[in-house]
Amino acid sequence: MINFNIVKKVMDATKKYTILDYGFFKFLMITCGILLGVYFTETILSFIWLIWIVFAVSAVWMTYKIFKYTK
Repeated sequence: MINFNIVKKVMDATKKYTILDYGFFKFLMITCGILLGVYFTETILSFIWLIWIVFAVSAVWMTYKIFKYTK
């Protein structure tokens, strides 16, 4: 079972992040994805259609949110 106290501490910590912190976090996630793609190429290629669907849904969702919040 997840200790919800730890989750709360992590969520409170993220409220204090700066733009630079979020930039490094995004860079971390991108490089992690690249490394996984390099090491598990053949495994990932069998699920490439799923990755494209997740990418497309995420892109549409973020585009919607951007337009919603900039009105």
